[in-house]
Amino acid sequence: MSQSENSKKLGMFFNEEYSSLKSYVSSNLKASVNRDAEDIIQDVALKLFTSADRYSPINNVAGFVYRAMRNKIIDVLRSNRKKTEYYSQNEDKLNEFAALIYETPSDLYPEQMKEELKEAIIRLKPNYKNIIIAIDFEGYTYKEIEQETGIPTGTLMSRRHRAISLLYKNLKSKKEIIS
Repeated sequence: MSQSENSKKLGMFFNEEYSSLKSYVSSNLKASVNRDAEDIIQDVALKLFTSADRYSPINNVAGFVYRAMRNKIIDVLRSNRKKTEYYSQNEDKLNEFAALIYETPSDLYPEQMKEELKEAIIRLKPNYKNIIIAIDFEGYTYKEIEQETGIPTGTLMSRRHRAISLLYKNLKSKKEIIS
């Protein structure tokens, strides 16, 4: 089986320009991204080589590869921004959510109340916990979650409402003890 013309062009380009690609990817990644430049190059190369026969003849190989690299970098940066770890959420988001649950306008909550809220969220059923974290802490919209999961917006809204009700019920007695 002979190699297609596109595969040959891509192979030569990656062999000759690998260090330049690595520098390009590294310079465009932010320090907070937990991906190595070589991982990204390999992901893009794999995708390009497996699909090489489906493309029209590639005339500008460098432009083609660098555009694919840029798109992959953007995807990685977007996914890292959205996959924020629950425990690293900022204090303002927790205070906003605490105000919703504890029904107090103050931004000053004792640390014990915040810890109780975190633990209560973690103890929720996965469907409830996931919707609370996605909407209230990670900033997703219902529409974005619906597009990603296929779960209707109404169902997502119901789950969030039930989750908040459960949190309120579970934390109401603890609020009275702490206050």
